[in-house]
Amino acid sequence: MNDDKIAERAVTGAADGILSNWELEKPGLEKSGGAINMGNQGRNMRENRGVVAAIALCYSLTAAYSVRANDQMPPQNAPAFSDPEVLAPVPNDWSSRPLERDPAHRDADLVVALGQQTHPIFKDLIPEYARQRNLDIVVKHGTCGITAGRLRKKSVNVGAYCCPPGQNDRLPGLEFHSLGISPIALIVHPDNPLEDITLQQAREIFRGQLTHWTKVSSDDSQKLDRLVQPIGRLHCKIRPGHWLGLLGDEDQFSPRLFEVGVIPDMISQVAKNPSAIGWEVPLMVSYHREKGAVRMLKINGREPTDLEYVASGQYPFYRTYHLTTWQKDDKAKHVALELIRYLQQYIEDNYEQVGYVSPSQLKQAGWKFRGDELIGEPDEIRTADY
Repeated sequence: MNDDKIAERAVTGAADGILSNWELEKPGLEKSGGAINMGNQGRNMRENRGVVAAIALCYSLTAAYSVRANDQMPPQNAPAFSDPEVLAPVPNDWSSRPLERDPAHRDADLVVALGQQTHPIFKDLIPEYARQRNLDIVVKHGTCGITAGRLRKKSVNVGAYCCPPGQNDRLPGLEFHSLGISPIALIVHPDNPLEDITLQQAREIFRGQLTHWTKVSSDDSQKLDRLVQPIGRLHCKIRPGHWLGLLGDEDQFSPRLFEVGVIPDMISQVAKNPSAIGWEVPLMVSYHREKGAVRMLKINGREPTDLEYVASGQYPFYRTYHLTTWQKDDKAKHVALELIRYLQQYIEDNYEQVGYVSPSQLKQAGWKFRGDELIGEPDEIRTADY
């Protein structure tokens, strides 16, 4: 909970003593014997509701001033990747538990769980691969969160993530295989004449500091004479990367942010609102074009489709894509690895079509890998050659 929300609750609820213990862990507030005291004054809130209301109001104004001051500072630097050495906590007997697929899929050669980003690319490719090799491969649709649940239950052989794995995704015995990265584009309504935006302007828009399009551009066009409506899909909050490259945590986003849960809704909301700005990768913009037309903005003068620039590490935010296998050396592991090698090669051969920077391109640009997994950005950001 951020300071704005804490301050609001302080004004409306402190006199009734309903602030939680966590909220009381603020400078100048302490709890003693069931009463709330301010510093060394020892004022019992329950005995003097008027004093408490005044204190709460002063605290709210102080917090509001603090929030406004903090808004002028650079966004928190959220980590782009998790530490591959830190594994998820699991029960003592979890590692010894066998893979238990759904009864309907028990005889399948593989069960693969895809997500919103990978399903459109692989939903036809994997069945065709299986047909050509006389394999029974079951493909399930879901999200990163659904994949994580299926892997924790050990009900699938291969899982897909559109984000770097978080600590709780790094299950003992699970291996990650990278497919590449894809830039996240800022998208606007086609009627918006804006072509380019700075990263700082984008952050100020989504913080709620830039609220009118005329403050973003000096263009005198009447089409810019409107309020900004930020649209966000704050998925995978427990995982690094993705939209955290824009703002470091969800509390930094404007209270006016209109949140959506799925990619098609992001596209449709921006497509029907001339005031809107949102984000998505170029492939999903194209794939969901039936939801409406949107236009991608340049960021700091660079197109999100400039994959060489993205590979250089200079593009500010992107998605990473991974598939998983289990370490156990059995037939299913070999079948899974063969499938993943096939899909990785597909990305290598079609990287421009799908809008990915492939694993080989990332390695060439100095991105860090541990085995088959992308685990870090380049130590030195190189300048793309033009």
